[in-house]
Amino acid sequence: MSRIAQVMATLKENGRKALIPYITAGDPHPDQTVDLMHALVSAGADIIELGVPFSDPMADGPVIQLACERALRHGTSMRQVLGMVKTFRQKDADTPIVLMGYLNPMEAMGYEAFADAAADAGVDGILTVDLPPEEAEDVAPLFTARQLDPIFLLAPTTTEDRIRGISEHCSGYVYYVSVKGVTGSSQINVGNVADKVKRIRDLTALPVGVGFGIRDAETAAAVARISDGAIVGSVLVNAIAENQDNPEQLKKVLTGILQPMREALDNIA
Repeated sequence: MSRIAQVMATLKENGRKALIPYITAGDPHPDQTVDLMHALVSAGADIIELGVPFSDPMADGPVIQLACERALRHGTSMRQVLGMVKTFRQKDADTPIVLMGYLNPMEAMGYEAFADAAADAGVDGILTVDLPPEEAEDVAPLFTARQLDPIFLLAPTTTEDRIRGISEHCSGYVYYVSVKGVTGSSQINVGNVADKVKRIRDLTALPVGVGFGIRDAETAAAVARISDGAIVGSVLVNAIAENQDNPEQLKKVLTGILQPMREALDNIA
């Protein structure tokens, strides 16, 4: 059982929901990323999604696009991101890390070389936004052979047949994108999300994490009531942008956002 599957199973057994924050590696500076990852765990994160900066993040809105630009200005590369994970593992052997990004940096490194390096660094899952399962036949087996969970996105428009097909290629959890559009772009309609998550649950036994549009403890709890976990990104990345020149204040601000979400998830009726 992978580290992600183990965490999800333990949470379910204890009647708890996953809190999965996202930050972009190298933002606001590569030297700060590992400290921020530890701060997220201290604030209640169960799994961390670590974004690999890319020049054309087409699924992301302006907040995360700017985070990628900040990270790339400091020369943050895929190998550096893997180095950050390896450094994080020196103090934390338990919290699953999912790399979230785009295909090009993996392709440039070479899929097999990337899979080897990711496994060696202590990565647990790979979510590649622009790699649909139909085109992952040569890539996903490289991940699963190294106990790296391939994680795929489901959208509000995803059909039932496609949900079944995606689930067959996915492990760890499925990521349901709660809104039509890019990250940080819309308010969540919890009723619509609940209907879609129910249909997803009928079609797969995998845990369902919901992301896009979660901004505070209230929306995190609303989403977690109807799913297995809340995935939180843009609100954290925006806080990084606003506090990028004050590292200690930045950690306090991120903690101040995440801890109320953790408390709300733990107090779901």
